[in-house]
Amino acid sequence: MEKKLKSETVFDGNVIHVTYDDIELEDGRKAKREVVHHRGGVCILAIEDGCILLVKQYRYPHGCDTLEIPAGKLEKGEDRNEACFREFEEETDRRAKTMHFILQLLPTPGYSSEVDYLYEAIDFKHVDDSKPADDDEFLKVIKVPLEQAYQMVLKGEIVDAKTQIAILYAYTKKKSL
Repeated sequence: MEKKLKSETVFDGNVIHVTYDDIELEDGRKAKREVVHHRGGVCILAIEDGCILLVKQYRYPHGCDTLEIPAGKLEKGEDRNEACFREFEEETDRRAKTMHFILQLLPTPGYSSEVDYLYEAIDFKHVDDSKPADDDEFLKVIKVPLEQAYQMVLKGEIVDAKTQIAILYAYTKKKSL
């Protein structure tokens, strides 16, 4: 176990909070840790007509468009079991009756506290009165056949980790039926 001795805030933003921590290692030596604190997020696997719903969007840090499952950060104090419905509707114009929790994942455990929660949307339909996406998001929903999405993961064409996990989960589940 590592023990935190001192923590200094380096940055406090809208999405992340960064600290520089002095710690004690399990053998008694001292070390430093840079930690990005994040509220976490939800991500949603949705299969429609044999296709996985993906969202194409530009990702500024990487300077390119990505294909991702619908996802978003948790708002302060928001329950993840409610956030999954909100994010799914905002990003896809679809409303789910049920969300099935699949698993939690740690996208970058070496330096971030972020935990993402993967759900599967069950019994959903397109709605005209959906909640709008965030004003700084330009999203395009794309339906990709599950087999093709699986091949895209294997070829390195889908590089987002949460999306890779969701596709591999859905593909394996389908193959085991």
